Amino acid sequence: MIGSVVAVSVLIAAAAGGSWYYTYEKYKALQNPTLCGTVKKVCDAEIPGKPFNVLVIGSDSRAGLTGPVAAETGAGSVSGQRSDVVRIFHVNPQASTISVVSIPRDTVVTLLANQGLYGNYNRINVNYSTGPALLVRTIEANFGIPINHVVQVGFGGLIGAVDALGGIYMYFPYPSLDHYSSLNIPHTGCQLINGVQALAVTRSRHFEYFQNGYWQYDGTSDFGRIDRQDQFMRALLLRSESLGFDPLNIANFLSAIPKGIQIDDTFGYEELVGLALKFRHFNPKTLAAYTLPTYGVNGTSLGDVLFVDQPAAQQLLVKVFGQVGTLGGLAEPTNPPPTQYYTTPEPPAVATPTVPHHPAHAHVTTTTAPLHTEPAYTFNPTACRPK
Repeated sequence: MIGSVVAVSVLIAAAAGGSWYYTYEKYKALQNPTLCGTVKKVCDAEIPGKPFNVLVIGSDSRAGLTGPVAAETGAGSVSGQRSDVVRIFHVNPQASTISVVSIPRDTVVTLLANQGLYGNYNRINVNYSTGPALLVRTIEANFGIPINHVVQVGFGGLIGAVDALGGIYMYFPYPSLDHYSSLNIPHTGCQLINGVQALAVTRSRHFEYFQNGYWQYDGTSDFGRIDRQDQFMRALLLRSESLGFDPLNIANFLSAIPKGIQIDDTFGYEELVGLALKFRHFNPKTLAAYTLPTYGVNGTSLGDVLFVDQPAAQQLLVKVFGQVGTLGGLAEPTNPPPTQYYTTPEPPAVATPTVPHHPAHAHVTTTTAPLHTEPAYTFNPTACRPK
């Protein structure tokens, strides 16, 4: 559910290619003024020329889906929306770098509202049922991460983006399936997959792969899924390069993405064009992807959940977003996340970022099974280029 960032990147490419008026109209169609709040905007104003942060929410909304795809994904039987994916993209225009931190949906945070429904502490994804604004406030209050923009994408947006690109290429080292997400890849190798198949990859939490004559089960649940989504994102970025500045390809893409992608109305079109000049040659391999360090505790009053692992979490946040109090860096959290004993200490001081550059799955645990050690996730599909 992370095709939204690629949708924006293709819009950037289109704008840089000169289709100014056409892309402006299409871009305005994507904007939703409610994402950062209605009465009062909760997103922080950007500092011109400085790094900024984009909260990307993967929603399980089935809005816009019809026919067999709607039936396959449960449209009609599942109402409302939930945030299956919570990611913060840190964009540094000066350095031309992008980092992303994923927060697992079962991470326990301090709630700012709805305590009558959910208690003082609960999973981070309960904050999204009424829209992104409360989720923005919760992330800033718990972690001190300033959120400047919000992008959200539903199932239809991901399918539309992939199909508009003519599919994406992913390398499957083993035949793969997930009965819950309807993933079924019977062959190995670098292969073209369509939007429905891509959705199945990114939704998969019960992933299986055929190795040594048996179907093996990936018990890492959300952590394995986060890694698959990171690989999907790189594949989508690689494929988007093929659009170039072909007006017909761009028109097809822009016509498809409004089906399930929305961007807050503070993300201006002029800013988009400026980013085009900075990131039009961005290499997907340089995308630095991390997962917030957590540890699992089973059988709590909230069920099997994850708690923020300190000091590793603060080391990561400082590395990605910058020291507390620095220009454009972290702020002091007003409502830190709880420990497993439901105390809420301030995050530890971090003098020097010490978190090494590692894949998103390192230094975390899962509520279902021990996480793999390096080399990890060798069974997962990866982004590839066809020969």
